[in-house]
Amino acid sequence: MKENNKPGINTICVHTGEVKDEQFKGAVSPMYMSTSYAFDGVDVKRYPRYFNTPNQEMLCKKIAALEKTEDGLIFGSGMAAISAAMFAFLKSGDHVIIQQVIYGGTYNFIVSEFDKYGIEYSFTESDTIEDFESLIKDNTKVLYIETPSNPLLGITDLAAISNLAKSKDILTMIDNTFASPINQNPADFGIDIMLHSATKYMGGHSDISAGAIAASKEHIAHIWNTAINFGGNLSDQTVWLLERSLKTLNLRVKEQTKNAEVMALYLEANSDIDRVYYPGLKSHPQHELAKKQMKGFGAMLSFELTNGIDAMDFQNNLKLIKPSMSLAGLESTTVSPVQTTHALLSEKERLERGIKDGLIRFSVGIEEPKDLIEDIEQAIQKAKK
Repeated sequence: MKENNKPGINTICVHTGEVKDEQFKGAVSPMYMSTSYAFDGVDVKRYPRYFNTPNQEMLCKKIAALEKTEDGLIFGSGMAAISAAMFAFLKSGDHVIIQQVIYGGTYNFIVSEFDKYGIEYSFTESDTIEDFESLIKDNTKVLYIETPSNPLLGITDLAAISNLAKSKDILTMIDNTFASPINQNPADFGIDIMLHSATKYMGGHSDISAGAIAASKEHIAHIWNTAINFGGNLSDQTVWLLERSLKTLNLRVKEQTKNAEVMALYLEANSDIDRVYYPGLKSHPQHELAKKQMKGFGAMLSFELTNGIDAMDFQNNLKLIKPSMSLAGLESTTVSPVQTTHALLSEKERLERGIKDGLIRFSVGIEEPKDLIEDIEQAIQKAKK
């Protein structure tokens, strides 16, 4: 055990939130698949949609421990977590401020749904604190950020956002998916609610769809009251798989982060690449800020191919790296944001956010960097022809 009797990160990953096998003393959590539990003579009336089956309840403890919060909730997808959190704290007549460059699914959710409910929203023009402050109104209830952002890896100042929000009695939410709890703990900087697409690093094997929220007991209780009505709970079989995956979270993310740093330096020096977006590079405009609030720079990066190299031609010629819709698996993947994550935005909206046709989002896996470099080199040469 470490100082203050707090377990280390690998110990949390492996042991916190285990379901004890009291009957057979197995080394892993038993899986409780029941959808029907006793209601009389029990301490907890359990029901899957109430997020409190044995496997759900214990997994929430692990996620809370990883994010250094009091409590957590798990959902069927990242968007289920985001929508439940937003609707729990926003009602007709309220106002939310959203960082300009965010995941396209979140953007589409806001612009497609909020008007129906009379919820006002404003997007910043950048990720500076001044932009957020200038948009605050008397009815502003939430500041929503994503850092590092998807897909351009922008960095938002967590402490500044938290201080601004607290001075105005406004709630803060962050999509912490790209960093994962291994590389960043926003609660350390005063952020109120941490959101994750647990499909990504928490799942880590490209075989789980899930979402997660970590926050104080008070905030989780408030979200729970809304979430039980939306029915976005996760099946216990997937809950069990997610707990299994979280046991290796630290090992996986550290290896992926190490590889991403190598790949970012290689891509930055490549004459066929116009620009690389990675907070670990000294050329990144917010590199120093990233150093202050991140424990590692993450395994996600993006790069722009030079004119004349078609993004899809390049990806179709990859042999090892997989062009794929999702990210954060053990295997390296690429995606064209204009065709996937940000396809619902107009061309004008994409360009305003710096998302060009030649942009490739690169999720770095655990393969040897030399093999990834060789694959990129041959794909570029074939795309040129």
